[in-house]
Amino acid sequence: MLLGTHKIKVKTKAPKSRGYIMYQGPSMLTGAEIVVIATMSTTNDKTGDMVQTWILDANTNPVEAIKTGEDENVCGTCPHRGTTCYVNAGQAPNAVFKGFKRGIYPQFNMALHGAYFAHRKIRLGAYGDPAAVNYDTMALIASLGLGHTGYTHQINHKGFDKRFIDLCMVSADTPKQARKYQSMGAHTFRVALEGDSLAEGEIECLADSEGLQCVDCGLCDGTKKNVAITVHGKGASKFKSAMVIPSTMVA
Repeated sequence: MLLGTHKIKVKTKAPKSRGYIMYQGPSMLTGAEIVVIATMSTTNDKTGDMVQTWILDANTNPVEAIKTGEDENVCGTCPHRGTTCYVNAGQAPNAVFKGFKRGIYPQFNMALHGAYFAHRKIRLGAYGDPAAVNYDTMALIASLGLGHTGYTHQINHKGFDKRFIDLCMVSADTPKQARKYQSMGAHTFRVALEGDSLAEGEIECLADSEGLQCVDCGLCDGTKKNVAITVHGKGASKFKSAMVIPSTMVA
């Protein structure tokens, strides 16, 4: 089910709904049924006040999906699935899934709801990988607002749509990977160990270096810079040098 293309009506009041179903259909990574929910408010201090999109298995809550391997439907071949992922699936992703199952999110309608996005920035994939969704849908979601951020770990997946290279940052786990993906035309987002040095052509995430929120930065839309960030989140303690190689160790 794809988004509509009706003209946007101007609205001044805040949306009555906490979020909207933007897509429900097959995963581009596995074919299983997934759903994309956009939520309109957030307490995320790093991103700031962005619309958050959650890419979830439509039938299994994210905590159980990690246990059964069904998180592959939305996370594909990401090496951090269920281990070193910075997102706690039992918190916001699970709450959004439960809300979806309770039916609290209406189907997005461009004419009725489009204006609620028009003056906002949008985060593609607060949980889940944008490349799990067909490109046209994710590109349309991104186009609803003033700007967007997005990250994909699927560049090596057989089902990867290469057009995502111009819509999302491509996640890299080593400087060597980053250089490879950049040679393919991507802008990369690399997780680095604390104390690691920047690789050639990278800048430090401005949330780290300047305390800037994503909503005010805008570098991570897949078209501007190669960015590196110090490992963070619930999985940070599990990162090992064998996974994230300091750039000073790479020829």
